[in-house]
Amino acid sequence: MSRTTSRTEPIKVGTRRSLLATTQAGHVADLIRERLQVEVELVEITTDGDRSQAAGTPLAGSSATGVFVGALREALLDGRVDVAVHSLKDLPTQPADGITLVAVPTREDPRDAVVARDGLTLGELPQGSRIGTGSPRRLAQLQALGLGLEVVGVRGNVDTRIGKVRDGELDGVVLARAGLARIDRLEEATEVLDPLQMLPAPGQGALAVECRSDDALADALAVLDDARSRAAVEAERSVLATLEGGCSAPIGALADVVEGEDGEELWVRAVALSPDGSLSVRMSASGDLADAAGVGERLASEMLADGAGQLTSSAEVQNA
Repeated sequence: MSRTTSRTEPIKVGTRRSLLATTQAGHVADLIRERLQVEVELVEITTDGDRSQAAGTPLAGSSATGVFVGALREALLDGRVDVAVHSLKDLPTQPADGITLVAVPTREDPRDAVVARDGLTLGELPQGSRIGTGSPRRLAQLQALGLGLEVVGVRGNVDTRIGKVRDGELDGVVLARAGLARIDRLEEATEVLDPLQMLPAPGQGALAVECRSDDALADALAVLDDARSRAAVEAERSVLATLEGGCSAPIGALADVVEGEDGEELWVRAVALSPDGSLSVRMSASGDLADAAGVGERLASEMLADGAGQLTSSAEVQNA
């Protein structure tokens, strides 16, 4: 399906400067060229998140959600770019004034992946092995597996993280499978984690295409949207938004489009964990694709009613 636009000047697509970000933005640029029959150029924007990552500054304790988003949105609003492309999991759940999420293209596999030494899986690594991640969600779920692994914080791009395994500093790292796939590094994954072991971040594997709400381009870019991907991430982000209102625990969520009795429906799984993974509230729900946000909100409300808002680490409980 393609759609023409009367626009004559190139569409400027804003992106972070990392290899993964420019690859993702390049994919969206190709879709725009193909479906709108217009010229596109990439505009690289340096974000505060990129600067802190280059400096090795930890994200934990700072506003990790949306840390890579602000500079791109600023460039969008001041007209330096016409379109911004983000990893959807980085977007804050609250809408931004003057900006519209115009499309969620077809989503990559959202699962997490392990890159470990000697081709090993998590279960094959000996107790005490050092596993790197910068994600509280991954840390809590790794601890919950009870494998006796030492989980350590790590920052940097894919090359930097995998390099720590190659150099022997770490025995393994956990990364998004989608990121590895997009930069043609998927063969380096030694294991793709089943959602029963680790639920991904809400929106993981999906891209967000934003533009100014008052730009006529917004309607034209809707042709990039994939309805099933959009419904799935809307449900997951609704879980996150509802839990964020009463819960500061690490959160994982995954929505799948499955065949129900009356046709396609959403099946949503979610987990909220104490920071050390010793406590968790895990639930699932299903519902209509057209009510994706409602399905996620109701599921998260049930989780809060079951104690998700009171999750703390076992050490904090003992010291209370």
